[in-house]
Amino acid sequence: MKDLTKAEEQVMQVIWDKQKTTVKDILAEMPHPKPAVNTVSTIVRILETKGFVGHEAFGRGYIYLPLISKPDYTRKYMQNFLGGYFGNSFKELVSFFARDQKMDLHDLELMMQEIKNDLKEE
Repeated sequence: MKDLTKAEEQVMQVIWDKQKTTVKDILAEMPHPKPAVNTVSTIVRILETKGFVGHEAFGRGYIYLPLISKPDYTRKYMQNFLGGYFGNSFKELVSFFARDQKMDLHDLELMMQEIKNDLKEE
């Protein structure tokens, strides 16, 4: 699975949220300053080429839908991020943010409790 550019990710966020959408609807969800409709159309076509988006005919246009789920992309992105920056070590990732964000022991304990709860649910 290829990585998304910032612009592609912005469009994908809308497609993931809506599940089925048109270029016009994607454009309506974009923040200001809004890109040109041709720009959004081009990004959607690139996403189709990359295999992230499919389409269905709808009148004279198309409805676009995600072919890759947001959780699947997030998982792959985070694996690459963790490997590329933290040597595949979750401990190194947490240590980095604990130091950088000046997390206190209480915050770390809350995070560990959430992780334990998530693991129990699986």
